[in-house]
Amino acid sequence: MGESALEALRRTPLYEHHVRLKARIVEFAGWAMPLQYEGIVAEHRAVRSGCGIFDVSHMAEFWIEGPQALRTLDRLLCNDPKRLADCQGMYTPLCNERGGILDDLVVLRVWGERFLVVGNASRREVDGAWLRTHAHGCRVRDATEQTALVAVQGPLAAELLQPLVEADLGSVRYYHCVPETRVAGVRALVSRTGYTGEDGFEVFTPWEEAGRVWEALLEAGAVPCGLGARDTLRLEAGYLLYGQDMDEETTPWEAGLGWTVKLEGRTFIGREALWRQREEGVRRRLVGLEVRGRAIARPGAPILRDGTNVGVVTSGSWGPWVQKSIALGYVPPSLAQPGTQVQVEIRGRGVPAEVVKLPFYRRIPRTKSSAG
Repeated sequence: MGESALEALRRTPLYEHHVRLKARIVEFAGWAMPLQYEGIVAEHRAVRSGCGIFDVSHMAEFWIEGPQALRTLDRLLCNDPKRLADCQGMYTPLCNERGGILDDLVVLRVWGERFLVVGNASRREVDGAWLRTHAHGCRVRDATEQTALVAVQGPLAAELLQPLVEADLGSVRYYHCVPETRVAGVRALVSRTGYTGEDGFEVFTPWEEAGRVWEALLEAGAVPCGLGARDTLRLEAGYLLYGQDMDEETTPWEAGLGWTVKLEGRTFIGREALWRQREEGVRRRLVGLEVRGRAIARPGAPILRDGTNVGVVTSGSWGPWVQKSIALGYVPPSLAQPGTQVQVEIRGRGVPAEVVKLPFYRRIPRTKSSAG
């Protein structure tokens, strides 16, 4: 993109590193971000077979701290934060009163009444305002532009990262974290989380010191990856993208996130609407689609059944690892059963597609070693 357009965008602390690596820079949620380096397919395959690293410092981060932090989050989240032990995290929608998804979050209970909430870059202002409005007896601090975040993803992630980390990564379970350690000599919080469908870690560091971690990972053999590969990886893994696959008009039941909704014995914003929808049923469901041939189902493409428009594609791409044209989309519940035959309108014609069980790709866990 043009230099004048780039100047108006926020830059992560790793921006100059991306420029030196000759990344293709694009705008994303107001940030100048790397779309790709060597190429989307090559980067995708590097994560599936080895280890890739992503600059995701644009993600929104909030610290929720104080004597009523847990109670506040319990009133706000669909998932139940009371289940979290220290150093444990969870994935959860944040809903409005109608049960619509304001954002999807990762919430880490670092210790006691201290929580780290990670949201989407595009929803930073919405999340911050919602959290502050509903917080009682606790502090909400936006740490987005003080906290850098590097995702280390792939079957070799633990093996590559371990020599740089003081903590034992083998003892860190999925969706758990090490609140205080050092990575390449830099103070860091390390969580075993990610958005690729692979094993991996996310490394939170002070903003100004992220470059040391990034360069150490490159030197160790990690492949730099951009937003393009991040999108194809998450799609193969059946992970949703906020703003495409869900929004404020979508509920967790519709989006296939019912497993995150804990209704019993709790009162939280959106609970009544979600309880009612569970009893009455939904009018649409998110499904996976395998499209015949190599045609790509783009977001917004109509989903057809016997020539009638019955739904819409929300995400679609060629799956570089599964070697199929894959998509996510919404259809009526009567057409959501795996094996259902539909068509997707691509360039004016109906291309055959089949509803399939998600995810499109599921990793095979490696044998445990000292590195996890």
